[in-house]
Amino acid sequence: MTGRSFSVDVTAPRAGRDGFDVFRQAWEKQIREALPLPPLEPLGPGGFRVSVRASKVRDTVIADLYGESLAGGTRGASHHLDDRILVHVMVRGEWHFLHPRGTGGVTVPAGQFIARHNGPPARFEVAPRTTAKVLILPASQLRPLIGDRPVVGPADSAEVRLLTAHAKIVDATLNDLTPAGVQAARNSLIELVKGVLLQAFDDKEPRLAPALAQAAKDLADSLLTDPELSPSVLARELRVSVRTLHRAFATAEESFGGYVRRRRLEQARLELMAKTGRPSITELAAHWRFADSSHFIRAFKKQYGQTPTQFVRSTTDTAPGRQQGGQ
Repeated sequence: MTGRSFSVDVTAPRAGRDGFDVFRQAWEKQIREALPLPPLEPLGPGGFRVSVRASKVRDTVIADLYGESLAGGTRGASHHLDDRILVHVMVRGEWHFLHPRGTGGVTVPAGQFIARHNGPPARFEVAPRTTAKVLILPASQLRPLIGDRPVVGPADSAEVRLLTAHAKIVDATLNDLTPAGVQAARNSLIELVKGVLLQAFDDKEPRLAPALAQAAKDLADSLLTDPELSPSVLARELRVSVRTLHRAFATAEESFGGYVRRRRLEQARLELMAKTGRPSITELAAHWRFADSSHFIRAFKKQYGQTPTQFVRSTTDTAPGRQQGGQ
């Protein structure tokens, strides 16, 4: 099996100490392969209470994990089948990795990542309501870059942005990929993790262009109202040339300017759907960085086939409970 999706929710309090067994059984039933991790030894009364949605991409796993209660320990890899490098990109909460004897360790909060080899015995605790993207990868190609010491750093680095962007693409397209496509997605994932560990990536590698375009889109989405948003700003954040960035957008069949304009119009359209506190056309044009109201109206009509005023009228006329004749 070259690729398969997986999901399980064992956050219910009754899952308790049996949660990991339920998780493992669900994995083996859905994926039809053994879980590529050594057995977990739960610690404390909270047990293993998590919700996981994952994509298995050949011998790698991309997982979005939510932990309600998670504490345990491992004895390390028992054989090559569960000898893995794990990468945790923290979105919310904290993940505490402790030394086997409980002395010292490392805490990885939201906005940070950790990459570590699961060979040495380890203990860990996860703060309630923690969210993280977790990658499980074969150790053979990555172990020389990491050794037995964890690598910790910021999750907003260019290398991690590309890694998470690629993971996002794979999650969205896994079920549509051919076996060759799954293999390519897996190989790109390994190369991007190497980039995280080396703090550099090959920006001329064509296989990484889709990930670069997605990372640029994700970054642009967070800056849509910023008057300084431009290709040069994104290129600087992602540590590539503007030319490389435009080349990456070419693979996505949408220019930088086209993407930003479309996303701004989508957000303006959502605001026009508000039942109360709806901004004026002038306010929307200014907020979403259009040159003026006329420019905004023309762009909106080109995108949606009607002016903003016509759109508001059509959504009002078709509102639930509205009767013909305005009654």
